[in-house]
Amino acid sequence: MELSKNFTHNEAEAKWYQHWLDKGYFYSTPDEREAYTIVMPPPNVTGVLHMGHALNNTIQDILIRRARMQGKNACWIPGTDHASIATEAKVVAMLRERGITKSSLTRDEFLGYAWEWKEKYGGIILHQLKKLGYSLDWKRTSFTMDEDYYNSVIKIFVALHEKGVIYRGKRMINWDVRAKTALSDEEVIHKEVASKLYHVKYFIEENGKPSDKFITVATVRPETITGDTAICVNPNDERYTQLHGRFAYVPLINRRIPIIADDYVTMDFGTGALKVTPAHDVNDYQLGQKYNLEIIDTMNDDGTMSEAAQIFPGIDRMEVRKKIIPLLEAAGNLSKIEDYISQVGFSERTDAIVEPRLSLQWWVSMKALSTPALKAVMDEEIKFYPPKFKNTYRHWMDNIKDWCISRQLWWGHRIPAWYDNEGRFVVAEDETKAKEIFNKKYSIANAELKQDEDCLDTWFSSWLWPFEVFKGYSNPGNADIKYYYPTNTLVTAPEIIFFWVARMIMAGFEYMDEKPFKEVYFTGIVRDKQGRKMSKSLGNSPDLLGLIEQYGADAVRFGIMISSPAGNDLLFDESALEQGRNFNNKLWNALKLVIEVWKVADSETAVPGFYDQGKLPETSHWIPQPEYCQFAIDWFRNKLNQTKVELDNQFKDFKLSEALKSTYILIWDDFCSSYLEWIKPEYGQPIDYETHQSTITFFEELMELIHPFMPFVSEEIYHKLRKRTDDLCVKQLSVFVPFDHEILAAGSYAKQIINIVRNLRVQDSIKNITQLEMFVFADELEKEFVRMYQETVEKNVNLKMIFGEGLDLEKKYHKFTIGKIIFCVEKVITEDYKQKLLADLEHQKGFLLSVQKKLGNEKFVQNAKPEVLAMEQKKMADAEARIKTIQESLVGLN
Repeated sequence: MELSKNFTHNEAEAKWYQHWLDKGYFYSTPDEREAYTIVMPPPNVTGVLHMGHALNNTIQDILIRRARMQGKNACWIPGTDHASIATEAKVVAMLRERGITKSSLTRDEFLGYAWEWKEKYGGIILHQLKKLGYSLDWKRTSFTMDEDYYNSVIKIFVALHEKGVIYRGKRMINWDVRAKTALSDEEVIHKEVASKLYHVKYFIEENGKPSDKFITVATVRPETITGDTAICVNPNDERYTQLHGRFAYVPLINRRIPIIADDYVTMDFGTGALKVTPAHDVNDYQLGQKYNLEIIDTMNDDGTMSEAAQIFPGIDRMEVRKKIIPLLEAAGNLSKIEDYISQVGFSERTDAIVEPRLSLQWWVSMKALSTPALKAVMDEEIKFYPPKFKNTYRHWMDNIKDWCISRQLWWGHRIPAWYDNEGRFVVAEDETKAKEIFNKKYSIANAELKQDEDCLDTWFSSWLWPFEVFKGYSNPGNADIKYYYPTNTLVTAPEIIFFWVARMIMAGFEYMDEKPFKEVYFTGIVRDKQGRKMSKSLGNSPDLLGLIEQYGADAVRFGIMISSPAGNDLLFDESALEQGRNFNNKLWNALKLVIEVWKVADSETAVPGFYDQGKLPETSHWIPQPEYCQFAIDWFRNKLNQTKVELDNQFKDFKLSEALKSTYILIWDDFCSSYLEWIKPEYGQPIDYETHQSTITFFEELMELIHPFMPFVSEEIYHKLRKRTDDLCVKQLSVFVPFDHEILAAGSYAKQIINIVRNLRVQDSIKNITQLEMFVFADELEKEFVRMYQETVEKNVNLKMIFGEGLDLEKKYHKFTIGKIIFCVEKVITEDYKQKLLADLEHQKGFLLSVQKKLGNEKFVQNAKPEVLAMEQKKMADAEARIKTIQESLVGLN
């Protein structure tokens, strides 16, 4: 079959992915081989494929495909995360479109709609991942709310509560006013925001009422003023010493509050006086506890002001920030307003400004859990790539805080706590067990119990991922968990090192008594050419599925990986995908050359380019293998083995971008540009059988190396090279043998000489049909070295090498040195070259004249900037130098 002009990726992708699935190549079961296991970071069920997924999962697929080709039992687990906040938001939006509010539904009714949404839309991303050729074990697809997984989460909550690790307490938390739920510290993203700093006067009490004396407080949050219950100053601040123990009045509502002194206050920030609002600031809350201050919550859970605020009830806090300023001005309380840059916390999921809030929530005590997890990374029982992230990890673990795990949501794992009407509670897996425990604890039989309305933080389920996908907790000791755990490599983004990586390590040691993975590879963030993180709001996130359609999956994988150094951000440029597509076509054109263009010297007995494996042709048209072909084969075999060693080291160090570049250079430069050129037969002549077979074998081995990066084009070419029934996807990598440094050096010399001579031919306008003489000056040992590649060089640039003396002193030569060897190539003077010099001379003279006219213009010289004048003078000097060189060359021609 005649090959298409270019590689048609659409056909190949559909054909080969289905073929691999039909053959079951991605499915793994325990056997006697070494296991190589990766668990995919589960994308949200709400997710759609974007560049971050492509980067993360391409890396995983490269690792898993290479492991499969190394003979390991490769198992890559796909799955999705139920994503409480994101999914519930999607469901609420769907209901809104149907005219239904969440508040009008019972919990079960809402969950019915949530499961409906999940079954219809959830997991679309998994199907999209197939477009990029990912070799996942689809039969093992997991979901964090599968029945066994769900039950394991509940049982672990109960077990940790029994150990005293999980507890219920009222503490200051991060509140997402849009999702109406608590957030952990790790779910809050701090950003610099242009704000205002408001200087507000609090009038001092004298004789039981406000006086005209005041203390000024600087705040970025005037909307919380009505929740103030104290003013705090530094005890060493002499400006306020006389106010210690006095009282002031809250603006607008005239609440009497104490002025207290504490070292917490920084004297040189703002005015040195701090408004204390215990219900709306973490540090203020701690001061409130220390001084027994009243706590006044002035906000509702949706971010509107509460009745306790006394002013603007029901109006959003941000709107109140604007409305309260005119009131403060009218009352004489506003001193001044300044521009100010402040750090503001935003919800990682909804991007709403987070509100510090005092709330009764469920917590995990982290200190004991973190100890073995920290030690495992610091001792490199678990290795981080790049290792710089060890310091980030250690800093967080050394300063770890308790984890708020309750969320005010319905979609997720419902907290297994059961309450009676008086607020007494027990923790149990189900209601029956809860009643038994409640009766035993409180001596009340058949109590009416109601389950906690809240759900668990999504990360409380996903921290079990590495072992529960194998049912390691729900079915302990099963064959899968014993064979596949601990997993090998986790590939993830550094921004979830605390959300997920650290907690998975904790859970692994707590429940499996073993690390969950052996190494962690941290990807960078995909950014646009301006360095901005890709997002829908910025409009800089490309349509990944569209790019796959346009360039092909292999080109997209190539484009992502070629510019993705480990742990550093990737500046995405679509030109990298064009480079990938060009590489596809380079491979395809090389294939066409080898199996279609070149005719093999056994044309009577075989179709050109195709032989059954191992079967030699019977032919009377046998031609011997030229010496230049034998050198080319020896050189490329050694180059191939050298690169295999290089790739092996790069993969061990997770330098995957460098590994792709090494493979790319080997194929494009060494195989296509050098090797195929060196062995190319004369026009119209056949290629000898041995060389052709070696070339096909090399091509196959190159496809092995590139397959993990570009699976579709490599599989297609592999099947075009020979008639075969095996598949590259599961082919074992060819072993590499020691390489010969001398042959590699000889090949390097040959490439340099060929390039130099070709450039000289262009420079002197000498056509390739004209044979040149090249004199070689070297000692006897070096001469033997030159003879290794002599025929290859002579054939490729049409010259005759002459060793030793014999230079014709009447002729002129180009001289160059490589190492200690001197090469002299005769100069051939052609009429074309002479005319080229004359034309260049005329051009330079005309240019010089124009510059001289400009510099002879007094008005220009007087008005021109010094740097402009200097540039023109340099142009004149350069033109004069060039004219002199050309004139000398012309003299030398005579």
